[in-house]
Amino acid sequence: MSFFKENNLEIEFFDHKKESVPSTLIASWAKEIDIDILLNAKGAKYRTLGLKELSLSTEEKISWLVKEPMLFKRPIIQNENSLLVAFNEEAYKKAFL
Repeated sequence: MSFFKENNLEIEFFDHKKESVPSTLIASWAKEIDIDILLNAKGAKYRTLGLKELSLSTEEKISWLVKEPMLFKRPIIQNENSLLVAFNEEAYKKAFL
C-alpha cells in the first residue's frame, strides 16, 4: 500500500487470506456499493469456479465471497466516510488527502 506509506497515512491491514471476512461486513459493504463491484468477475478464481454461468443473488454472492476470499476485487479501503474498491489514486487522494 505504497500510496498510504508515501503520504504518511496510517492504515490497518486485514489479510483476507488468513482470516475470513465476516458475511455481516460484506453485507454492509453491499448496502453501500453494488455487490458486483466487490466481486472480481474477471479473475481466474471466478472463471475456475464457473460462477459466470450462474445467476447468483446478492446473498449467494456474499456467501461465495465468504468461502472464497480470492473472489474479492482488491484492495478494499474503508474509513468512516467512504468505501473504495480497487486501486484508484485519484479516488484515494479525494478520500484521504
